[in-house]
Amino acid sequence: MNFQNAAFEAAFGRADQLPASSLPELVFSGRSNVGKSSLINKLVNRKALARVSAKPGKTATINFYRLQQCRLVDLPGYGYAKVSAEEKKRWASLVEGYFAQERKIACVVQIIDMRHPPTEDDLHMISFLAEEGFPFVIVATKSDKLNKTEYKNREEALKDFFSTLENVPVLPFSAETGVGLENLQKILEDACLH
Repeated sequence: MNFQNAAFEAAFGRADQLPASSLPELVFSGRSNVGKSSLINKLVNRKALARVSAKPGKTATINFYRLQQCRLVDLPGYGYAKVSAEEKKRWASLVEGYFAQERKIACVVQIIDMRHPPTEDDLHMISFLAEEGFPFVIVATKSDKLNKTEYKNREEALKDFFSTLENVPVLPFSAETGVGLENLQKILEDACLH
C-alpha cells in the first residue's frame, strides 16, 4: 500500500456533516500535542499533509485524507486545558458522533507520549476502544527524546501497563528517527486489506 499517495479530502466540525463511510478507515486519536500530525506526516512521507500547529488544541475538526484503498481519519486532539468547556464539549460530541456512526473502522491508532505514563484521558479512550471492540494499536511517540536506559524502562513499563489488552500492539515510535514506522505501516496495511 502506498501511503505517500495520501491527499487531503475534507474537514468537518460537526458529526452530522460527516460523509458516509465508503472505504476502510484508519483513525488517529490522541491528546493535543502528542505528535499526531507529525506521526501522520511521517507515515505518508510528507512534510505538511497534516498541519502541525504551534498551539496545541488547534485541530478542532475531523480531517479526512484519501488513499486508494482506505482513508486516514485525524480526530481532534483531546485534553488540552486552555480550551473553553464549550469547545471541549463540541469536540467530545464530534468524536463520539464519529464512533457512534456505522463506519468501516479498520484500525484506531491510539497515540500516547512514550516519555510519560498514559494520562487519564488516554486511559479513558483506550478503555472505550477496548469495550466497544474496535481494533486498535497503541503508538508511543517521542521515543527519540529518551536515552537508551529510559527507553528500555518506559518500553517495559508500557508493556506491563497494557498487558491485559489482548492482541493490542504497543509500538514505540519517533517521527524524527522513523523508529516504529515500518511496523506501523505493516499493521495498518494488514488492517486495511483484511
